[in-house]
Amino acid sequence: MTRKAVAVLAGLSLLTALPPPPFAVAATQDGDGEATPAACAPFGFNVPSTDDDGIVVVSGHRAAVPPPVTLPIAPTKKEDRVQYAPTPLVTVQREQLLESGQGTTVDYLATVPAMSNSVVPPGSPPPPPVVRPPGPPVQGEPERYPDATPNPVRRTSEQPVSTFSIDVDTAAYANVRRFVRDGTTPPRDAVRVEEMVNYFTYDLPRPASAAEPFAVSTSLVASPWAEGRQVLHVALTGYELPAAQRRPLNLTFLVDVSGSMSSPDKLGLAQRSMNLVIDRMRPGDTIAVTTYASGARVLLAPTPGTQKLKLRCAVASLSSGGGTAGAAGMVNAYQQAEAAFGRDKVNRILMFTDGDFNVGVTEDKSLEDYVAGKRQTRIYLSAYGFGRGNYQDARMQAISQAGNGTAAYVDDLDEARRLFGPLFDRGAFPIADDVKIQVEFNPARVSEWRLIGYETRLLNEADFANDRIDAGEVGSGATVVALYEITPVGGPSWMPERRYETATPAGDPSGEWAFVQVRYKLPGQPNSILMQHPVTTIDGSPGTEVRWALAVAGAAQLLRADPWMAPDFGWDRVIDLAQGARGDDPWGERAQFVQIARAAEGLPPRRTP
Repeated sequence: MTRKAVAVLAGLSLLTALPPPPFAVAATQDGDGEATPAACAPFGFNVPSTDDDGIVVVSGHRAAVPPPVTLPIAPTKKEDRVQYAPTPLVTVQREQLLESGQGTTVDYLATVPAMSNSVVPPGSPPPPPVVRPPGPPVQGEPERYPDATPNPVRRTSEQPVSTFSIDVDTAAYANVRRFVRDGTTPPRDAVRVEEMVNYFTYDLPRPASAAEPFAVSTSLVASPWAEGRQVLHVALTGYELPAAQRRPLNLTFLVDVSGSMSSPDKLGLAQRSMNLVIDRMRPGDTIAVTTYASGARVLLAPTPGTQKLKLRCAVASLSSGGGTAGAAGMVNAYQQAEAAFGRDKVNRILMFTDGDFNVGVTEDKSLEDYVAGKRQTRIYLSAYGFGRGNYQDARMQAISQAGNGTAAYVDDLDEARRLFGPLFDRGAFPIADDVKIQVEFNPARVSEWRLIGYETRLLNEADFANDRIDAGEVGSGATVVALYEITPVGGPSWMPERRYETATPAGDPSGEWAFVQVRYKLPGQPNSILMQHPVTTIDGSPGTEVRWALAVAGAAQLLRADPWMAPDFGWDRVIDLAQGARGDDPWGERAQFVQIARAAEGLPPRRTP
């Protein structure tokens, strides 16, 4: 072989070994790939990139970036400083949005920054992302949480029955973790005991079929934080649907792209979360992408799960700026969910936001009523919160509860992987609707009781058998735990004896301690099904899962400074209890809780509202 031929062959081999040119990403057979500017251009999405100097490039043009300041800057005087204010908004368009099927008209005033002179009508190609120089983020109202005064102690002879709606939300745990990591004591109302306890998975007996979607288990054990009292542990363990029984998903992303979402722990983390959802899409699933800022728009109509690259491009093109017209965004999202609605599908809106609404309808009650009305269409709404400083937890709770969805808080990428990875199925695929629990205590054995947590989920006794009263939804494989602290007759009572109380408590003093009832509806069914479970014995040696729930509940009550805890019950007791109940911890979640408890032990008192 001649030297020339050898050189040619060597050159060809080098060419085949070279990496592909920049942005040339081949889509896989299911339409997936990396959302680069070149890959997204055919779909009409402008995705920002950076050049060799690290400067953002949009549609081939470098963003204008001011030169660095190299001269010394003299400090300003306090009296000369000007308070920062965001760009004023002006009204540029008024349109009417018709609620599908409601026959009513919603007026909506669209507002945009005063420098803008254009409005993009719904359905038009998306504009290029707005690249802004670094600056103060748009600030909203302070963080708000729903009032959750700890439940009082009840006298069994007067009120033997407790009724509440189940709750599988986990927002409180991740949010409390964020505060503790920041070295700050969380607000009391941010600590919802049931959400902290139900953050964890529990290895408890499961039902054998979806026909009876729950296995009910109870344990009555000695209280670790109050000598002479008992804790009733009630657990509902849900049936885990096999993959073949999981219905197609009709999802709509409702994304807050207002100015308050500009930080990496908000929109940036939300984009990574949405990509995790896209990872799990199947051929029969669809996703629509809608956004809201000063106005609302449809970024991508319902798109099959086979077109993952197109979905990723829509997500990658998102940028933040402007006000927060959340109510208009909801109307828009429900319209897209209705466009791809199917009775054989799971129809759900996933809302990604910090919850800070400041344009249009902003009252929680009005938003809650609107979402509750839409619940009748079998389209549910789940809310995922991001960020700090202006996180509106109260609004997120109200919206998700009214929408038969879940509320979660995403404080970091690990939490996003947890929520939108394998655990996503527990929120996406429902096994039961309107799940209620009712516990009746035997006054001959129980003198007092209190429900630990569920303050925002309480129901009236008459609501239990009323199938028109809304309650919580449970997803595939989920476990729900509730805890009651009880005082046995003759035990250390919180309430002194009454002067004229002479009646002997009714009931069998050697019989049941309590009677647990559960009502639920199979998805799409109008009538509830009743399950019943008596509590007959005290468990002298509680299992690992029960002890773990007690450890988490103890920590939550310490953070809230509940008045029912013994003075000698502190963080050392929580840590010892948790260390002895970690059990099988494949993801390290229980080990992480122990570290959070250690950090919480040294938190300073909260000095600001």
